[in-house]
Amino acid sequence: MRPAARPGQASLADSLSRVNPVQQGTELRFGMPAEPTGWVTCGELLADAESFDRWRKVLAGWLLDTYGEAPDQTTAGYVLYWYLFVPAYLGAALFHHERRVPSLRPRHLAFRMAWPRPHPDGIAALSPTFACLPDDPAAGSRVATVMPDEQALAGLLRARYVAHAARFFTVFAPGVRFGRHTLWANATDALDSSLWYVGRYAGNEAAGVLDARLVLADRFAPLTSPSTLRPSTGAGEATCWTRRRESCCFHYLLAEGGGACETCPRLSPRD
Repeated sequence: MRPAARPGQASLADSLSRVNPVQQGTELRFGMPAEPTGWVTCGELLADAESFDRWRKVLAGWLLDTYGEAPDQTTAGYVLYWYLFVPAYLGAALFHHERRVPSLRPRHLAFRMAWPRPHPDGIAALSPTFACLPDDPAAGSRVATVMPDEQALAGLLRARYVAHAARFFTVFAPGVRFGRHTLWANATDALDSSLWYVGRYAGNEAAGVLDARLVLADRFAPLTSPSTLRPSTGAGEATCWTRRRESCCFHYLLAEGGGACETCPRLSPRD
C-alpha cells in the first residue's frame, strides 16, 4: 500500500504531500501556512474551555440560517464529532497511505475552520516525528520510531488517538449534557469512519475497511465497539459498504433536517 522507498521522500512533510492530493474536501499539510488565518492548534483550543462555547455559537448561527433552529444538543453533537475528526482523520490518512502514525498530541495538531459552515476543512501536523514499520525509508532516522509489525502500529494509532480524545473530553464534557458512553461512542465513530473514508477517497474502499478492522479489531475500552463496517446489498444494486454509528449526531432534532440518518443507532435493524 505504501509507495516504494524513494530517496529524499522520507519525511512526514513528504508523506503529507503525497497523501493530500487524493483527499476530498480536507487539506492535509505539514506545518502552518505562511498566512495562518483561520488556523488554530488543538493545544490552544484545549487551553481555553470557552473556545468550544464560541465555536458552538458560530455553528448555531449557521444552523439558524440553514434550518431555522439550533438545538443545544445538535450544536454540541456537531462540535464533538468535528473536533474528534481532526486527530482521527490525520492519523487514518497517514496510516492508510504511508503506514506511518504521526504525533497526535494536541500541541502537534492544528486545523483550519471553514466558513460559513464552521467545520475543519484543513488539518496540519506540526511535529516531524512519527512511528513506522521496519521497511520504511525513514526507519533508523532520529524522527522515526520503528514498530515491529502492522498490528503494533495499528495499536499505537489507537492509543495516541484515545489519549487525545481523553484530553479533549476533560475540557469539553463539563459544558455539555453528554455522558461518558456518548463521548466515547463519538470517538469510536470518528476513527472507524475516518479509516473507511480515506480508503474510499483513494479509490480502494475495501482497503479502508481492512484498515478499520485492523485498528478496531475488537472493542478496546474506552472505545465502545470494534469496527461496525459491513457490506450492504440493496435490491438490484451492487454490494457497497456501510456502518452502524455508535453515537447520534442529533441532526434529527432539526425540524427540516430530514429525520434520523440511515446509520443512526436510534433506528432498529428493521428501520
